[in-house]
Amino acid sequence: MSDNTSSNNPLNKIRNAVIAIVAVVLSITLVISSQTSLNDQSLEVQSKNSTPLEIAVNNGKPTLMEFYANWCNSCQAMAGDLAQLKQEYKEQVNFVMLNVDNSKWLPEVINYHVDGIPHFIFLNDTGNAIAESIGEQPLPIFQKNLQALVKSEKLPYAFAQGDISNINPNNFIQQGNQDNPRAHGSKADSLS
Repeated sequence: MSDNTSSNNPLNKIRNAVIAIVAVVLSITLVISSQTSLNDQSLEVQSKNSTPLEIAVNNGKPTLMEFYANWCNSCQAMAGDLAQLKQEYKEQVNFVMLNVDNSKWLPEVINYHVDGIPHFIFLNDTGNAIAESIGEQPLPIFQKNLQALVKSEKLPYAFAQGDISNINPNNFIQQGNQDNPRAHGSKADSLS
């Protein structure tokens, strides 16, 4: 007597093969989607998608200018939250990213007294600096600051400070120098 639930049944073999194929396809889809999501949040991708500074200060929208570096742990830790905010506010706010390892931005680093990163400068719709925050910041603080920036209101968490990575502007002498050791601080230095 033959048993239809037997593993030798051709229908069971086909069903098991289909289930295995579906499981593999779903696994591959999950891996690809998680990598795509992580890649969209990387500092490098966000930098490539950021608004050029020259455009941001002249297009009549408020701006969040971020000084960062790829080696900065605090910058990397905030990348996901900032990617989320950039999606949410992309129509209302310019997002500018200036890599402190690029000597092109030395005048801005000096002008805004950037000695630790991440360092954020909030510019109003005419391109004037109205506030800054230094170091790692929680998502709700950034959300409230951006809401106020869009409404041309006083930023509730202006001049907030968190964990930073220290930089040395003297390292700009050699453009693109990635070999200089960096000290990572736990507290923001006071502004000069």
